[in-house]
Amino acid sequence: MDRKARDAEWTSLMRSAIAGDQGAYRRLLSELSPVLRGVARRGFAGVGVPREDVEDVVQDALLAIHLKRHTWDQTMPLGPWVMAIVRNKMIDDLRRRGRRPEVPVDLNEFEFEGEDQQASIDAHDVERVLGRLSGKNRDIVQSISIDGQSARDVAQRLGMSEVAVRVALHRSLKALADTYQEKKL
Repeated sequence: MDRKARDAEWTSLMRSAIAGDQGAYRRLLSELSPVLRGVARRGFAGVGVPREDVEDVVQDALLAIHLKRHTWDQTMPLGPWVMAIVRNKMIDDLRRRGRRPEVPVDLNEFEFEGEDQQASIDAHDVERVLGRLSGKNRDIVQSISIDGQSARDVAQRLGMSEVAVRVALHRSLKALADTYQEKKL
């Protein structure tokens, strides 16, 4: 698929996700992850950034996309907005290291990893991020944000009100965002 067609598909998926389609959102994030990873690897090529730090930038970018998706102009293509986010996260990382932030992002080429390797990396990413949360909050975030369950179903399973589940989800996502913000300071 060429870049223009892929960007049109991502744009459509994000519009659907914003409208509440969690399946479209999961699909979008799973398609973005290897692209962001490739962009970050190439952007950091030759500056000595360890591979695991590339993964941190990818996670920072995915979290920023999640938290800032409401700021995306739905009349515009999604790709340039996403690439600006990953570029800014790479610059932030280099600044923390005391390096001059000049990060080229080639929008014409993306690296795609094999499915088995990608599934392993994605599983590790999810576990690392969710590991920062307590048991019940981790369960709520996993169930709703990753597995696509409804707040009502999770509330029934956990013996909580639907409102309490939504509040816990919001607070957990905010705590993750705050953790990443503190890490950058």
